Amino acid sequence: MKKIYDLSKLDWKLSGYTPYVWWLTKSMEVGATPEADVCPISAKVPGSVQGALRDAGIIPDWNEGLNARACEWVENRHWVYKAILPDEMIESGKTYRLRCNGLDYSGWVYLNGQEIDRFEGTYVPHTFDITPAVKESGNILQIVFDMPPRWLGQIGFTSEMTEWKARFNYTWDWVVRLVQIGIWDRICLESVDGAEISELRCYAQADSAKSLGSIKIKGGATGSGGSVQVTLSYNGNELCERSLPAAEFNKNGIDLNDIPVELWWPNGHGSQPLYDLTTKLLDSSGSEQDAITRRVGFKEVTWQPCEGAPAEADPWICVVNGKPIFLQGANWTPIHPNFADTTYEDYRKRLAVYKNLGFNIMRVWGGAILERKWFYDLCDELGIFVWQEFPLSSSGCDNYPPEDEKSIADHEIIARSYIARRQHHVSLLLWCGGNELMYKGTAKPVEFTHPLIKRYKEVVEAQDPTRRMLPTSASGPVEWADPAKFGVGQHWDVHGPWKCEGNLSESWDPMWKNDDAFFRSETGSPSASPVEIIRRSQGNLDAWPVSIDNPLWRRTSLWWIEADQFKAEHNREPNDLEEYVAWSQERQKQALMTVAKACKDRFPRCGGIIIWMGHDCYPCNANTSIIDVDGNPKPAALGLGEIFRAD
Repeated sequence: MKKIYDLSKLDWKLSGYTPYVWWLTKSMEVGATPEADVCPISAKVPGSVQGALRDAGIIPDWNEGLNARACEWVENRHWVYKAILPDEMIESGKTYRLRCNGLDYSGWVYLNGQEIDRFEGTYVPHTFDITPAVKESGNILQIVFDMPPRWLGQIGFTSEMTEWKARFNYTWDWVVRLVQIGIWDRICLESVDGAEISELRCYAQADSAKSLGSIKIKGGATGSGGSVQVTLSYNGNELCERSLPAAEFNKNGIDLNDIPVELWWPNGHGSQPLYDLTTKLLDSSGSEQDAITRRVGFKEVTWQPCEGAPAEADPWICVVNGKPIFLQGANWTPIHPNFADTTYEDYRKRLAVYKNLGFNIMRVWGGAILERKWFYDLCDELGIFVWQEFPLSSSGCDNYPPEDEKSIADHEIIARSYIARRQHHVSLLLWCGGNELMYKGTAKPVEFTHPLIKRYKEVVEAQDPTRRMLPTSASGPVEWADPAKFGVGQHWDVHGPWKCEGNLSESWDPMWKNDDAFFRSETGSPSASPVEIIRRSQGNLDAWPVSIDNPLWRRTSLWWIEADQFKAEHNREPNDLEEYVAWSQERQKQALMTVAKACKDRFPRCGGIIIWMGHDCYPCNANTSIIDVDGNPKPAALGLGEIFRAD
């Protein structure tokens, strides 16, 4: 029988070393030797090295002043997590695996001083067979993190970035440099005796006209010589059950068909009923050996062309259960730069805000991560579609994805892992190759002819054939809409603009009245953070004046400071911070309400709008976010809610 032990509750200790000094000691007391630069401190798991160091008072709060610069030395050490496995977890004759859902980024695993294996890669789980090193008692587990890659930030060459770690926290225009290191997702010890469900995949569909559902379940069951039993329940009531010999399940899987179901709807269009699908492995006597339960929902999605679109254009009207739905949402980026420390409540607070404002889609942006399971569970519950991107993004100097064979092979593994872990979520709407990927020297989005993007497509078609796959966002003939070419039919899914350079009524409003894009997956407008956040995070710097020469205002991108625009509109400088912030936030509100209303009024000539961006993960003085770093809506978000909640 398989047993799973959650290791997050262990007494984890963290130590920091000049690189490889820990290795020279060859000691079971690694983390407690005098050679450590940072002697053992308590560490949360999951959690980041930076979070543990801040909690221990070793590094300052990077959210204040220019403190983030005083945290960068952390990248230049090796970090050792250590815990003792309780003896009650160990039984003779069992196989033991350490399963880590998220390690950021590379390093080594040791048990009792014996190297088990190396690991590399933030985006995929890592599993280690630790059986040969297990003792009857006193087992000491150590996870050692190497130094992360030096640079993966916003500006660079996408074609040359071939280390698969989240890029955003190397700095982006909305976050300072805080290159996370640590155990960022669930970690557990598995005890198995040969009988287990080694793999499970499922996806549900619906015939909306008949309110009937179907589920395909595939996977692998080993070691029992018994059977696999699948049960579907709703609100604790069993709806159907089917069993197969394990060998037959491994070969053909199990299909459940013609199930009377209630349909799942996106936010604002109906309810979100969720069902429990339980798969059990039984031995020849009917005793349970392993079990996995997943929540599923039933919906039918098709895509139709926008009204007036040329025949060759991609379809951008999302039809859910036979009803055309206007997609209205925000671009989702991690809640914290140290995303290992994000809690369930952090997710729930922000997603509840989006739901209450009428949002029905989140685009999980390609410069970040596959979010924690909590995010997708909540989107299932709240009726928020997920546009999930694979982890590639633009870089400014070139935006062309790598095309070497190793990178393609690496990303095939990443894509298969993403699909295997998230395919069953009813909120998952589509897959996308990444953010703003373009051919070299052009503003033309890459297509499925690019070898890496082609491989993504092949994996999606084989592993998740019911869902749509996009090559990149934006997609189609051009990256950005050009007002001079409105009416030509070349603006399919486009990005931008993110700022009005002049008066809203003179330049912004007329442009949106003439817009012809079929979909806009990134459009934004900047504003300042609330005054209290600016003052709280100023540290020993001055919050005034608002100027590119003020170090507090230039600690993130200068693009979003609009002091010159204030002066142009008022023919003077702002009187104080409060006046500037109030003006800035009202300007963002009016700009984005114009965008949202213009796009929604054109439905079904336009399929949707996704605002760049949703929430701050750092207390930017100014940014395009509509929800502040504390998870509270700015005036723009409330204004968007008026439009998005309207019939």
